Amino acid sequence: MDKDHGGSGDPAKSLELLWGTQARPTRGPKPALTVGQVVAAALKIADAEGLAAMSIRRVADELGVGAMTLYRYVPGKGELIDVMLDTAYGELPLREVAGDWRAKLDQVAREAREMYLKHPWLLHVAVSRPPLGPGVMAKYEYELSAVEGIGLTDVEMDAVVALVNGYVHGAVRSAVEAAQVIRSSGITDKEWWLAHEPLLDKIGDAKKYPLASRVGTTVGQEFDAPYDSDHGFEFGLARVLDGVAALLERR
Repeated sequence: MDKDHGGSGDPAKSLELLWGTQARPTRGPKPALTVGQVVAAALKIADAEGLAAMSIRRVADELGVGAMTLYRYVPGKGELIDVMLDTAYGELPLREVAGDWRAKLDQVAREAREMYLKHPWLLHVAVSRPPLGPGVMAKYEYELSAVEGIGLTDVEMDAVVALVNGYVHGAVRSAVEAAQVIRSSGITDKEWWLAHEPLLDKIGDAKKYPLASRVGTTVGQEFDAPYDSDHGFEFGLARVLDGVAALLERR
C-alpha cells in the first residue's frame, strides 16, 4: 500500500515550522492565519476523511481562503504532514506510571493505541524519516524512559521501543480496518455472518478442516465475530512484554 511519509518535504523548512524558527515577514499585510490554524484544519479533514482527502486546496477551502494564501504558512503538503504528525504526537498525555518497566511499557502501548484510534490516518504515514519536532522528540524520550536502567544496552532500548510501537501499529490497523468495514457496509460482523450462514453451512466441511471448524466456531461463539480487536490487542501486548521479560531474565 502506498503511503505518505514523514520527511517528504524540505527538512529545513519542516524543522523551521516545527520549532517556530522561520523568519517572519517585516513588510506587507499582517498574516490573517497562523500555522496552528492551518494544521488544525488539516487534522480535521484527515481525521474525518483520511489523509488522501487532505490537500492544500482542501485545507484552504476549509479555512475560507485561496490555496495560494496557504503557501505563506506552509511550503507544501510534505511539510504540512510533518507538522500534523508532530502535532498528533504532541497530544499524547505521556503519563508518569508507578511500577516497573512492564507497567510503563504497557502504558506506552495504550497511549499509542489511543493516538492511532483518534488519528487513524497516522497508520498511512511512514515514519522511517520522522520530522524531529518537539512532539516526536518528547514521545521518544518518554518511551525510552520506560526501559532506562533495567539492564538493556542503548541499542536494545531502542529496539524494544520499536518492537512495542510496531506491535501497536499492526494491532490498531486491524481494528481500524474492521471499523471501516462496518461503517461502509452498514452491518455488524455478527449480522454479516448470520446473513451468510446458510451458504457457509453448505461449503463448510468439518471433516476436511476439523481444526479450522472447531476453533472458528469457538471464537465466533465467544465474540459474536471472527475476531475481537480488544481481546487481540490485550493478548498480543502481553506476549510482547513477556518476550522482553524473557530477555531480561537471561541477563
